[in-house]
Amino acid sequence: TGSLGKGLTKEIFKRYDKINQVVVFSRDEQKHFQMREEFSSKKYPKLRFVLGDVRDFESVKSACKNVDCIIHAAAMKHVPFCEYNPFEATKTNVIGTENMVNASLTNNVSRFLLVSTDKVVSPTSCLGATKLLAERVVMNSENIKGYKKTLFACARFGNVISTRGSIVPYFISQIENNQNLTVTDLDMTRYFMTIDNAIDVLIESINNMNGGEIF
Repeated sequence: TGSLGKGLTKEIFKRYDKINQVVVFSRDEQKHFQMREEFSSKKYPKLRFVLGDVRDFESVKSACKNVDCIIHAAAMKHVPFCEYNPFEATKTNVIGTENMVNASLTNNVSRFLLVSTDKVVSPTSCLGATKLLAERVVMNSENIKGYKKTLFACARFGNVISTRGSIVPYFISQIENNQNLTVTDLDMTRYFMTIDNAIDVLIESINNMNGGEIF
């Protein structure tokens, strides 16, 4: 139900007219409501909303029934919140990913793609460390799945520009309210990709994965 999920949902329906169903799984009731307002049942009759939490294996297992492909984008992603709440970040980013993987294997899902981040490379934050563990969970699942058909892979992003809670909307809000821009370090460099770029990466990763890749 985030910026990426909504953009991806629109693109899936645009590209694949023979799709049977898209399931949106999220624990945030308000975001579910907002997305349902945006995606009317008349225009998107094949869209299904399921309220649940990746931390709860039973709800994940139920949501994954009869699903061919999973794109796992649920995460605690804000660096300060992860730093101040490392146990919560671990529950969502690591245990939540393990639950998603096990639900995929239980339901014989064909393809599983984890949305990851460039912050896993030599991580210096709790966010990077928990997402690195999430990647390892997914990569290891490819090695130990046995006879199961599920393919596992990861797609690493940089900063996706203008997504909810990111720096660009924050700067815009500060400008609109006549506030100073809170630039932490003048030497800071950030590499951005657009939501459209990110969606293309996800769809191409799903289409091209053979199992065990980090895109």
